Amino acid sequence: MKTVSIILLGTLFAVSLGCGYNAKQTPATAGTMPAISQLSPNTTNAGDPAFTMTINGDHFASKAVVNWNGTGQATTFVSSGQLTIAVPASAVTTAGTVKVTVTNPGTSGGMYGGGTLPETSTSVDFTIN
Repeated sequence: MKTVSIILLGTLFAVSLGCGYNAKQTPATAGTMPAISQLSPNTTNAGDPAFTMTINGDHFASKAVVNWNGTGQATTFVSSGQLTIAVPASAVTTAGTVKVTVTNPGTSGGMYGGGTLPETSTSVDFTIN
C-alpha cells in the first residue's frame, strides 16, 4: 500500500492508495489414483535383451509416467488402461525384484491455486531371475 501526502491551502491530507484485489489461494485437491493390474511380461532372466513392457490397469492419465524402482521412464500412453515402456538390457543385468509404479501428474490450478496433486499407484513387483 502506498501513502501519498497532499497539501491544500496549508492543510495536510494523507491519502492511502491500495493495490486492489486480495484473492485467497485454493489448495490443490487429490488427483486420480492410477492402479496397475498386470505387467507383461512380469519376469525376465538376468542378462536378457531389451524388451517392451506393457502395463495394464485403470485411470492412467495421458501424461502418466511409469517408474522403474522409483525412476521415471519414457512412457507411451496407449489408453487410460494401458501404457508401455522400453526396458533396456542394462536394466536387467542382475537378479532381483524391481518395483513398478505409475504416477499421474498433478495439474495446475492457475493464478489462485487449486488443481490436482500427483498420484502414484501401489507398486507391483517385476522379477529378474
